[in-house]
Amino acid sequence: MSFFDIAGVLVALAAAFAFINHKLLKLPTTVGLMLLAMLHAVALLLTDWIVPGAGVLTLAETLIGSIDFDQTLMQGMLGYLLFAGALHVNLNDLKQQTAVIVLLATVGVLATTFIVGGLAYVITGWLGIEVRFVYCLIFGSIIAPTDPIAVLGIVKSLGAPKSLETKIAGESLFNDGVGVVVFIALLGIAGLGGHGESPEDLKKKADFDGVIEQVQGDVGMRPNAGASPTVMLHAPHDAKQLEREHPHDVQEGLGETETQAIDVAKLFALEAGGGIALGFVLGLLAFFLLRSIDHYATEILLSLAVVTGGYALAMKLHLSGPLAMVVAGLILGNHGRTLAMSDKTREHLDTFWELVDELLNAVLFVLIGLEVLVLSFERQYLLAGALAIPAALMARFLSVGTVVTALKKATGREFTPHAIKVMTWGGLRGGISVALALSLKEEIHAQQSQYDNVGELVLTMTYVVVAFSILVGGLTMGPMLRRLGLTGQDKTDTD
Repeated sequence: MSFFDIAGVLVALAAAFAFINHKLLKLPTTVGLMLLAMLHAVALLLTDWIVPGAGVLTLAETLIGSIDFDQTLMQGMLGYLLFAGALHVNLNDLKQQTAVIVLLATVGVLATTFIVGGLAYVITGWLGIEVRFVYCLIFGSIIAPTDPIAVLGIVKSLGAPKSLETKIAGESLFNDGVGVVVFIALLGIAGLGGHGESPEDLKKKADFDGVIEQVQGDVGMRPNAGASPTVMLHAPHDAKQLEREHPHDVQEGLGETETQAIDVAKLFALEAGGGIALGFVLGLLAFFLLRSIDHYATEILLSLAVVTGGYALAMKLHLSGPLAMVVAGLILGNHGRTLAMSDKTREHLDTFWELVDELLNAVLFVLIGLEVLVLSFERQYLLAGALAIPAALMARFLSVGTVVTALKKATGREFTPHAIKVMTWGGLRGGISVALALSLKEEIHAQQSQYDNVGELVLTMTYVVVAFSILVGGLTMGPMLRRLGLTGQDKTDTD
């Protein structure tokens, strides 16, 4: 299908579902569109099951198969959506919550990655699904970041205390960029994607992994159990056996493990730090250009150039495009809005980016709902996904609770009552998680790995967690806040 055909179908579906939601369901837009798209996909599956060969499902699968969801979101929609979201976040409010946002977007993401990864390893082992531990960690990194698109769409209409709303929105804007960096680093450790490694380096890594798996088999360990080279080499019997039989490979593998840790730190510093720096430069450049003119059409075009050209530049330089767009959006939405724009420009700029935000959001959540068509409906995979829901909630509760409690003790200031509960339940996952899971599946398939089924497993588990997060979490956030007495009141943090 051509790009115009795909765009025509998706926009038509988004418009139809938005109309039905507005007239009948009256749900939050993101929730309503995703729910209707999922029901539409399920109806197609049932139709094909009842009337096989009707061809309806084939057309739908052709449409979904023509769309690279990962590329469409991560290198298409995401920059515009993050910029539009950051454009309306008050920088002064954000500064007051800097400590909690920074800790949740870094320590919180890393802690959630390892907690979810560890629990996923236990869950899959209990279900008899053989998965390497590194893939469970990758699943953890996919689930760790909250989705700014889903969060901002829900938070806007909640009427929560301003400080609590700022924490949830601010964390979601920054932690997805960090989560993507962690995901890329873990892909490199798993031997996927390359990420700057030469073919010789990848061959050495594959050879060393083969040695590890051979020893696992020799000593009667569960094959594919996923123990990383580091874990295996810390087991005395395995280390001695490896050293006797493959002394050169052991030393090379140990050195490579140490190098990987350094590489991960460098990758994090370069991508995250570089993305923030690039966003700051782009925002300042656009600010000075906007301040020198007063012509709203040109100024809107300049803001569009910041997102389109800036995101492309970030990708070219291997920097974090999401973080760059968040920083640029914050600068233009605050200093640019007050010091470089006339009232007429502000009005037109806000209207333009609100329209972009609404349109892309509608298409994105329709796409997320339709991705049901590419899922594997293996009973074990679905059960693993269902068990991953409480695992993700537990990890979120522990990471948020630790950060908030530590800050309370360190600063002596009080947070909004029930902040940990609300931030745990309000940590919605969305399109970014689905996109990362789909990209993992493609990476594994491209490598023609023996772990091909892991891509299907991680995608199914991710989708189940995302669907629960948006449909259940998104729908119950409002009632939860009302029950806790956190709506319609001017409550703020002293933090």
